[in-house]
Amino acid sequence: MVAIVTEPQTAKRPPSTPGMPSPGMSSLGTAAARNLATTTKSVPQMQAVSPRWLLKLLPWVQVSGGAYRVNRRLTYTIGDGRVEFTTTGSEVRVIPQELRELPALREFEDDAVLEALAGAFVQRQYEPGDLIAVSGQQADQVLLIAHGRVAKTGSGRYGDQTMLDVLADGDHLGGHLFAGPRGYWEFTATARTRCTVLALPVRSLKRLIARSPSLQAHIERYGSGGPHKPHNKQGEAAIELSAGHVGEPALPGTFVDYEVSPREYELSVAQTVLQVHTRVADLYSEPMDQTEQQLRLTIEALRERQEHELVNNPDFGLLHNADLKQRIHARTGPPTPDDLDELLCRRRGSKLLLAHPRTIAAFGRECNRRGVHPQSMDVDGSAVTTWRGVPLFPCDKIPVTRTQTSSVLVMRTGEEEEGVVGLHQTGIPDEYEPSLSVRFMGINEKAVINYLVSVYYSAAVLVPDALGVLENVEVSH
Repeated sequence: MVAIVTEPQTAKRPPSTPGMPSPGMSSLGTAAARNLATTTKSVPQMQAVSPRWLLKLLPWVQVSGGAYRVNRRLTYTIGDGRVEFTTTGSEVRVIPQELRELPALREFEDDAVLEALAGAFVQRQYEPGDLIAVSGQQADQVLLIAHGRVAKTGSGRYGDQTMLDVLADGDHLGGHLFAGPRGYWEFTATARTRCTVLALPVRSLKRLIARSPSLQAHIERYGSGGPHKPHNKQGEAAIELSAGHVGEPALPGTFVDYEVSPREYELSVAQTVLQVHTRVADLYSEPMDQTEQQLRLTIEALRERQEHELVNNPDFGLLHNADLKQRIHARTGPPTPDDLDELLCRRRGSKLLLAHPRTIAAFGRECNRRGVHPQSMDVDGSAVTTWRGVPLFPCDKIPVTRTQTSSVLVMRTGEEEEGVVGLHQTGIPDEYEPSLSVRFMGINEKAVINYLVSVYYSAAVLVPDALGVLENVEVSH
């Protein structure tokens, strides 16, 4: 038998209805009072809005014709760019035409010989700490760094070890071996990370040169440095001058040569069509104008995309347009004061540094570890970290890769300083903000109002040393 226990029944209180006075209340409730009150509300908020320091700090140049031409002095390319590779599984192979980035092969036109040279490279793997080249030993191979970071060190004046450079993907060593005698390594190259290196032994190189009359003729003509023309240390065509003379010697005649085909930057565009139903615009625009708020948030999104393109666009974005000579690698991985010092010393008049917020945090950790305390300055009411007097601004548009690495940008700005400038065009039809237009496109059969919202922009680097990049810095070290 199962015993059933029952509880004494009590009178249940009827549920209260929202807005109705509850038993025991002696004054009007808030739910009912709100019916007679105007709600205080905010305008629509947007989480994706960032400070957009790059848009604020770039000096903007009016581009009336839709394109901006950067005229420079004639520069002779000396062929010391980076080599690119293809990967099939674990096998890495140099692209034959990319061998023209070696100074000795610049302007060499025989693709068949380049194919043979590319096929003669041998793939090698090095672990952190392994020696790739040793100072004082015979140089017997041309080395191409396909992946990884390599420290290049040498002896200082008093016999101590000095960091000469940090090499990474696409850099190369031993290009002088094309010219003749092997000689000896004048530095030590040590793998800092796991490295993949392609090596061309001198024996294989000599056999290929012996079998190729075209390569022999090219090397005999240009040696290991490619075509030789008078130029200054920046590679610009030399201006002949005379100084310190006495008497009446014949003075050299000269002229300043210009690039025949200077680069032109065309204005890019970001666009969208804003759609607002007429019923919403007509009936729900008090106390806030619905169309105005929709347009405000749309413009915020377009400005965010504009800054993203100025950083990452492959055609004019700052990350892709930095000169190869102005790209350096972190010495140890995370961004250190030493790295920023080297970045700043490569140009005059640096105005600002840009980095992802996580990179700035990593730099702060390195400063704390060394007991260094960077100063800060007030910029538009915000406290901004500075290094050597140059403000370091956050920019979340600089990507952080899957391997937790990022970059730091440094730039000199302004046309007067031969720096980096932003490009736009004001005075366009239906202009709502500078270089941003809102154009009415009509009302469709579904009673939806359409507005075309467009923003026009680009960026130009006037001379190569106006922009520098610290690459592959670790943000999670």
